[in-house]
Amino acid sequence: MRHDSTEPASHYRPGQPGNDFKPEVAPLNGELVIPKQTNSAFVGADLEARLRAEGRHRLVVVGVSTHNSVDATVRMAGNLGFETYLVDDACFTFGLIDWNGVPRSAEDVHAMALATLHREYCTVLTTDAVLSDFR
Repeated sequence: MRHDSTEPASHYRPGQPGNDFKPEVAPLNGELVIPKQTNSAFVGADLEARLRAEGRHRLVVVGVSTHNSVDATVRMAGNLGFETYLVDDACFTFGLIDWNGVPRSAEDVHAMALATLHREYCTVLTTDAVLSDFR
């Protein structure tokens, strides 16, 4: 998936550097890239239909940003009945100011997002665990 924002000022709008894949996670030649315009990979895209048509029931999720797009996608995947795994060290987010005006570090925001998802919508794993468990 790639977030192709329709917002003119977005870093994720096509043609902006934020829309490009990082070299280390660039799609392989011939690998399908499904664009999305919302925070969830399931909204406004045909991801669910493609997965079901291929008989896929297990998802491994990575991405940006843990508390937003990753969260929305993982919740939807869990609600749709997919066996979902979220890779802790293959996601990141940004620091935020909470509702009470208290600055929260990116590490805290990331950790809390994982805590709210783990065991209810997904299983949180590390990259090493995924690579050893899914071979």
